[in-house]
Amino acid sequence: MNPEDRPRESVDETFIKPGGKVDGEAVRQAYIHAREQGDDEFVLCVPFEMMRDVKDRLDKYLTSRITFMSRNQLQVLIDSGGATVNAKRAKASTKLRLGDKIELMIPPPPSGEIEGDDIPLAVLFEDEHILVINKQPDIIVHPARAENRGTMLNALVHHFEQKASGELSSVGEEFARPGVVHRLDRHTSGCIVFAKNDEAHWKMGKKFEEREVDKRYLAVVQGWVERDEQLIDLPLGPHLSHAKGSREKRVVRYDNLGKPSKTICRVRERYELPGLRKKSSTRKYTLVELELLTGRTHQIRVHLSHIGYPIVGDDMYMGKPFVGNDGKAMIERQALHAALLGFTHPLNDEPMEFVAPIRDEMAALIAHLRDEGEVSVVEIENTVAMAKLGL
Repeated sequence: MNPEDRPRESVDETFIKPGGKVDGEAVRQAYIHAREQGDDEFVLCVPFEMMRDVKDRLDKYLTSRITFMSRNQLQVLIDSGGATVNAKRAKASTKLRLGDKIELMIPPPPSGEIEGDDIPLAVLFEDEHILVINKQPDIIVHPARAENRGTMLNALVHHFEQKASGELSSVGEEFARPGVVHRLDRHTSGCIVFAKNDEAHWKMGKKFEEREVDKRYLAVVQGWVERDEQLIDLPLGPHLSHAKGSREKRVVRYDNLGKPSKTICRVRERYELPGLRKKSSTRKYTLVELELLTGRTHQIRVHLSHIGYPIVGDDMYMGKPFVGNDGKAMIERQALHAALLGFTHPLNDEPMEFVAPIRDEMAALIAHLRDEGEVSVVEIENTVAMAKLGL
């Protein structure tokens, strides 16, 4: 075929190989870079411009350009809203003509499988499309670096093996994180949703990206948070240092690496406890409910620490363990819990809301603060998580 007779696309050269195919490795590196910058909501969107009147179906044409996705996977992605032609939502059957401009959300290319581990899961909801879990603390969501076992994904693989049915979506397999729509830190407990097929994954991902998910957290912080309600609007980015111990940290940054990050903080209870030693000053803590308007890595932890109220037990961001009357630490992990997750079902648009009971040490900590200290309860609107939990 004469080279001039081949269809051509106008795309970011970073993601295109000679011949017009999308470079899977370049796509993978883009996702890795976004993850390192703390952008958990990153979705790669690649534009194409048709230079010939090819009259091909959109799905068939893209299959020849994105070789790490099957035609069926592309059809699911397109039909779930992952592609536009001339700025309008497209169908897999859309015929392409001269001058058409395509924009496609591209996932990372797939890779290896994950082995199952027999780890208990507190399942809040499961159907053929999604699965919602009350995550326990001290477990990471997906394999990372040398930790290839003992993760939530290993537990989910075992869960499906025992049921003899079900599987995670293939989206995200390149990073050993299939089905992972969003993440919680290792020591953060609470509501997390996984996708069981690609269509549900892309539709749920879009809900998170477009701020259509109600995410509420509870945290116990050091000190008395003075303002009953406040918007913490501070851009976050990677730590300035690349030294060991700083690479995973996030900081407030006002340069081009700082991503917009917004958290609403609402006070629920303030506590004042006597000092642990005679004549020592009283100890003050606050139970806050947090509403995430964006989803950056370590967002809540950095925001609270930056305004002077680090989360109890969060040693990465200046939080200290809570020590009981016996001189022993009651909780050493960060006292942070994803209490509520609300969204419409990705397939049938049914409104759904999930509330995860507070787990283990954090529940004991709140009970101790109430029993041993003077409690000041703050009545404020828009604090739904505690009410739903019956706290």
